[in-house]
Amino acid sequence: MGPTGVSPSVLPEPATGSVTIAESVLDNPVWESLAGAHAHLAIATHRAARYPPEISPFAAVGDGADPGAWAELAELAGPGALLGFSGLRMLPPPGWEVTMAVPALQFLGDDLVDRPDPEAVPLRAGDVPEMLDLVARTRPGPFSRRTVELGGYLGIRRGGRLVAMAGQRMRLPGWTEISAVCTDPAHRGEGLASRLVRAVAVGVRARGEQPFLHVSVSNTDALRLYEALGFVPRREVSFVQMRTPSG
Repeated sequence: MGPTGVSPSVLPEPATGSVTIAESVLDNPVWESLAGAHAHLAIATHRAARYPPEISPFAAVGDGADPGAWAELAELAGPGALLGFSGLRMLPPPGWEVTMAVPALQFLGDDLVDRPDPEAVPLRAGDVPEMLDLVARTRPGPFSRRTVELGGYLGIRRGGRLVAMAGQRMRLPGWTEISAVCTDPAHRGEGLASRLVRAVAVGVRARGEQPFLHVSVSNTDALRLYEALGFVPRREVSFVQMRTPSG
């Protein structure tokens, strides 16, 4: 991620086309996750919510056009706090500072073939130091000491050392995001990421849900991988980092 000068009052709209009721929740994924499956983790009011910062930097409002929702979110986070957002249609009222914006694509795993993997092992709290070390070397996106609590993380080891992992992040009605897909540079090209994505999808579909994910448009290797696995682009999104009003 790098800083950008985002000044428009409205962020890019999703691609035009018909949207089913099931897919509509994907337009505000953080809110739908915190209001639903992750409500037990949420720091929330009835109009705004965020994850605890040690789990995820993501936050959301139910209605981006509601100044009161943004005010509630600012109060939840405190002055000068950095929050992450996905799928925003509009920027917040004055006082919020956009510090980063990353163009990305949202993909649906309609054609992904899920498959268990005999080498993939569940990763839990005791594995967090190794997971954080792998994330530091590969930078797949935000991952903190309690992110593992979102569940569904699988890893592959070589010589006892964690060399690849993937897991589940946002959970919406009918959908689960696959995230934190990363492989140690020394083991890239072995197909570990593909195997783990398929294995994570097994757990997602076992709940009767479908996988989706987000990919930065600059990550061309990941874009090729996910398209080869059967993921289909749904719409353009922006991952935005903003600072809450300081006063």
